[in-house]
Amino acid sequence: MITIKTKEEINIMSEGGKILAGIMKELEKMVKPGITTQTLDRAAEALVLKSGGKCSFKEYEGYPSCLCASINNELVHSQPSERVLKTGDIISLDLGILYKDYHSDMALTVAVGKISPEAQRLIRITKKSLKRGIKKVRPGNTFGDIGNTIQRYIEDQGFGVVRDLCGHGIGKILHEDPRILNYGKRGSGEEIKPGMVFCLEPMVTAGDYNIKKSSDGYGFETKDGSLSCHFEHTIVVTKNGCRILTGL
Repeated sequence: MITIKTKEEINIMSEGGKILAGIMKELEKMVKPGITTQTLDRAAEALVLKSGGKCSFKEYEGYPSCLCASINNELVHSQPSERVLKTGDIISLDLGILYKDYHSDMALTVAVGKISPEAQRLIRITKKSLKRGIKKVRPGNTFGDIGNTIQRYIEDQGFGVVRDLCGHGIGKILHEDPRILNYGKRGSGEEIKPGMVFCLEPMVTAGDYNIKKSSDGYGFETKDGSLSCHFEHTIVVTKNGCRILTGL
């Protein structure tokens, strides 16, 4: 069942979302050649705890870390390690916080030093696909309208849209209804209504869209080894459209 959040709940989630966005901005600044993903994870957890929040992902379904840090062909949910970032890599950072009993979730993909034109384009197109999806978030539209818009834009650019993972509702539970696909047909799915809060998160590949489980047991990566990219925002539906809760 899709929950409708009260004004008070939305205010709390807005506060938490701004905190999360600020933390992500700090982590983005830290990304550079020579740093390990474990260092980024430690920084993320310290910032979350300093804010008065808790790490949403830590111990969720056994996940041992605060931050998900996925490099190059790794798509999402990769566990931080002593792996060192090098020039030319791209890294997707995915972080959730629990603040005053409500979750917020956000992801972005960052260049490590100078990256290839292909990687630059992949990041640009994925980020733009999220913006296009967000523009479809308004009362009366459906979740299929969002997925269709994201899919058509990404595939028109020659990239792949991941089918096996999706966006989700969010609130007191990290993953609530509905499941929000990044592909689909116009007019399909549930109708979007004011007070809904959910996460849109296009996951895009430079090659084939099929993915597989990573060797760490938590992450997912592209089957063909192609680059992948991930952006995510937590959004609330308003009477006339929507508002990004994880924006600054």
